Amino acid sequence: MDLQITDSAPDNAVTAINDYLQRHETKSLLRFITCGSVDDGKSTLLGRLLYDTKLLFDDQLAALEGDSLRHGTQNGELDFALLVDGLSAEREQGITIDVAYRFFSTDKRKFIVADCPGHEQYTRNMATGASTADLAVVLVDARKGLMTQTRRHTYICSLLGIRHVLLAVNKMDLVDYAQSTFKRIESDYRLVAAQMGIENVTAIPLSALAGENVSSRSQVMGWYNGPSLLEHLETVQVERVTSKLGFRMPVQWVCRPNQNFRGYAGQVVAGSIAPGDEIVALPSGVRSRVARLVTADGDLPRAAAGDAVAIQLEDERDISRGDVIASISSPPQVADQFAAHLLWMDASALLPGRPYWMKIGARMVTAQVTEIKHRVDVNTQEKRAAKRLELNEVGFCNLSLDHAIAFESYEDCRELGAFILIDRQTNATVAAGTLNFALRRADNIHWQHTDVDRVARARIKGQTPACLWFTGLSGSGKSTIANVVEKRLHAMGYHTYMLDGDNVRHGLNRDLGFTDEDRVENIRRVAEVAKLMVDAGLIVMVSFISPFRSERGMARSLFENGEFREVFVDTPLEVCAQRDPKGLYAKAKAGQIRNFTGIDSPYERPENPEMHLDTMGASVDELAQRIIDGLLGQ
Repeated sequence: MDLQITDSAPDNAVTAINDYLQRHETKSLLRFITCGSVDDGKSTLLGRLLYDTKLLFDDQLAALEGDSLRHGTQNGELDFALLVDGLSAEREQGITIDVAYRFFSTDKRKFIVADCPGHEQYTRNMATGASTADLAVVLVDARKGLMTQTRRHTYICSLLGIRHVLLAVNKMDLVDYAQSTFKRIESDYRLVAAQMGIENVTAIPLSALAGENVSSRSQVMGWYNGPSLLEHLETVQVERVTSKLGFRMPVQWVCRPNQNFRGYAGQVVAGSIAPGDEIVALPSGVRSRVARLVTADGDLPRAAAGDAVAIQLEDERDISRGDVIASISSPPQVADQFAAHLLWMDASALLPGRPYWMKIGARMVTAQVTEIKHRVDVNTQEKRAAKRLELNEVGFCNLSLDHAIAFESYEDCRELGAFILIDRQTNATVAAGTLNFALRRADNIHWQHTDVDRVARARIKGQTPACLWFTGLSGSGKSTIANVVEKRLHAMGYHTYMLDGDNVRHGLNRDLGFTDEDRVENIRRVAEVAKLMVDAGLIVMVSFISPFRSERGMARSLFENGEFREVFVDTPLEVCAQRDPKGLYAKAKAGQIRNFTGIDSPYERPENPEMHLDTMGASVDELAQRIIDGLLGQ
């Protein structure tokens, strides 16, 4: 039988479908998270929401019934938590481990919800979900009241700019729906929220398992006159006020489809712009005027916050990915040193002075934490002194960047104030942070130009300056070989200097110990001194254990290409221990010296040194001559 497709649908049906699609496209979107302590019912609440709003397909319901029998905790009844606990480990343990994102929609609004884990060890996962949310649903077990994790999660919500909290006092069925219990928990939480700067708190008593006050108002809690949880989510207004900032758009991509068009594409994060408006691109400071605002659907007469556009300017300007285009009347600040809050997310501790990649928007720069002002006890919000940050700890730190960036405080604009730190060795994300303000010294300190430069200093000495960085275990022979190299270069008429680890600790670094933090600072200072000596035209021998690759990489980054040469003095640990010229290995093995490299502190072997010296197969004189030949190109 032939099938003929004809447009026979009634006009009113087509109109109804178009109207429905139009309403769906224009509905507002609310991003929110659910958080709280372990077993407060977060996943059950979300599962109940999806079930009550009839957003589950038949196969999902069938799967839920089967999963409830195998993994459920409700004696064969539907276990709504299984709808969002997707990992096998979550189902087996009955807890949330990773952030689970779900999209759902009602007639009034669209929602993206992040179900966040409650365990303290997964705090970094919770912060990931909170970073894009506008509202937090904080669950509290009516039987237990406020827990440590309740305060912890509320603090992180505050830190990440969430100013609207829905306090869901759950499991009211287990306290006989007692109004007094609800009022006590509400009062306690409002006090905590006020201390953390969260003013917009709506408290709702509910039972996620029984469906009371979840999608519709409960009949068993007649004493409560407020909205149900879903009613509040559908009506709450959480728009962020960014209009006071003026126009802001980070450049995500430079669009160049042909020689006649160059557009700077991105999403407007604040203010608005129209053709003819003057703009400034930061941090370079170049100025221009908008010619067109181009989108996939045609040109716009004006672009506002939330719009994705490509800006074409009236003239050609050097603007790159990561720059910020702003209104010329009220541009953002530009700085390279900041005070910032940092949530550490890596198992290895944060050590001040260690370099990381910092990604803020589409821009990537090198950053160092120069100082930890204090660590915040997220359970009590007390400020504590700290030299390092461990996993899931929050600190208030000073940051120094290698390039200036355009920014806003996180409180005023998330997109220009939020960043992550990335380990330069592993490419792992190790921290998330928020910029608070620029340090005044960033504006007051400038590089002083001098007429006599490094080229002139090197020319008068008749040599090419360089830094020979000797690294290896204690007792490997670093200083012995470096000393012979310097003696021979000096005899040949070259201008040299030697920086030895022990000697430097008598003066410049006498205040430093041997913890990981102090080792990082030790190398940072020595690298800066070596850089100045190379700038003076000298050939510098640096003999330091320098056990960490990241610090040796930081030292290398200070020098011009070809100036830094890593010399790995490779001697087996057992041989170094046998030599033990200072008796240090014996003391370390006896527990009299702590943090000794090779015993209870690691040594990270160089991966691609300019010169690898195997001390077991050659004499000191032979190894020294190899270095000199390589340095002088012989």
